[in-house]
Amino acid sequence: MKAWKCTVCNYVHEGEFPPEKCPVCGADKSKFVEIQPSDEPHKSKPETAGPAVSEPEKTETPAPQSLYQKITDLMIRHHAHPILVHTPNGILPIAAVLFVIAWLFDATLPAKAAAVNLVFVVLALPLVVYTGVLEWQRKYNQADTLLFRIKILAATLTCASCLISLIWFLVNPAVLSTSLAWIFILINLIMLASAGIAGYIGGKLVFKD
Repeated sequence: MKAWKCTVCNYVHEGEFPPEKCPVCGADKSKFVEIQPSDEPHKSKPETAGPAVSEPEKTETPAPQSLYQKITDLMIRHHAHPILVHTPNGILPIAAVLFVIAWLFDATLPAKAAAVNLVFVVLALPLVVYTGVLEWQRKYNQADTLLFRIKILAATLTCASCLISLIWFLVNPAVLSTSLAWIFILINLIMLASAGIAGYIGGKLVFKD
């Protein structure tokens, strides 16, 4: 049985031919390469008379990396994006629930607490987005598949709705007591749903299921 690896997300498929599309990232079958079995026994080389003379190994000196390249390589190697993305993914549900509670019970304290939570999310978002783009470029070769398009759209909606929600509340702290409160809540629900979609796709790419 042959094995094929997706060069975008490293999913491994077993079969005579690669799949038409990668079931994980949706990459075309042209992105699959055949994996050579590593446990294939090595053929012994015929012995030649006389002592073996080893040829001098040719080594190429790699080009020196800039400080920026070293830092970004470390970010990719140590999974900076999956680590950093836990901040907004953990805080956004709390903020959305607090806004809903404040709306239903006409309470100001939960709304203020939700706004404080969004401040921390906004502070974390630039680094989260940057490491996400970096990972997409370096690890997934800027793959332009439907899965990545949805993930990028979901991340964009999350950032936009978070900023709109926070700025709106700071400009008008009594927004939940106005006739536009339902729109404000809807923006927060969109924020929560899009963050969930982006997180689901991220988990799909990591766990290859």
